[in-house]
Amino acid sequence: MKIEVWSDYVCPFCYIGKRHLEKALEHFPQRDTVEIEYKSFELDPGAPVNTEYSIQELLSKKYGTSLEEAKNMTDGMSRQAASVGLDFRFDSSIPTNTFDAHRLTKYAKTAGKEAEMTEILLYAHFTLSKHIGDKETLVELAKQAGLDEAETVSVLEGSDFSEEVRRDEEEARQIGVQGVPFFVINRKYAISGAQPSDVFLNSIQKVWEEENEPSALQPLGTDGMACDENGCEIPPSKS
Repeated sequence: MKIEVWSDYVCPFCYIGKRHLEKALEHFPQRDTVEIEYKSFELDPGAPVNTEYSIQELLSKKYGTSLEEAKNMTDGMSRQAASVGLDFRFDSSIPTNTFDAHRLTKYAKTAGKEAEMTEILLYAHFTLSKHIGDKETLVELAKQAGLDEAETVSVLEGSDFSEEVRRDEEEARQIGVQGVPFFVINRKYAISGAQPSDVFLNSIQKVWEEENEPSALQPLGTDGMACDENGCEIPPSKS
């Protein structure tokens, strides 16, 4: 079974949804057969790398609310995060552009480190308040995932894996992704948003059963002559 996950590293519900999926898989007996592939999605492709405003100021401007209301929003998201064991620190999180972070994960995938890099980037942004748009920071995070430092620098200083990121984003548009996280199971079922873990578990079990349990044959023709244990049907002779 394959689960494709479109997400962004500055999306709080992407991190929460990731934990919900992981919890669901803990209760899925065939979890070792599940492949998870992370797909790129930028919530704000035009976001600057370096900013001078806080997450609350960004939300206040985006949604036309007061700073106090924006803080209430982030406090609510922090409580949701805490319920799945995550520590969100919005007061010090750094808004930034995530294109290079997505390129880095595509590079990590070539080394079999996609899952590790994804977790490191989310944790770095939401808990450690790292600047994940900064190339030097990304190099340090890549080293934590076991990636080669020199190769990482080469990737980030160039344009490697840009097409792979854009391809994911174009694919998202084609299948109608409007927001993230967005999960696609076996290219058959879609789950939008950070749904509860039981929603993921029920969906995964449903797909597993459909793919692995034999289905009843659907008769298309039933009136042909045949033989059974009592003999063969003998058509009446024509006079």
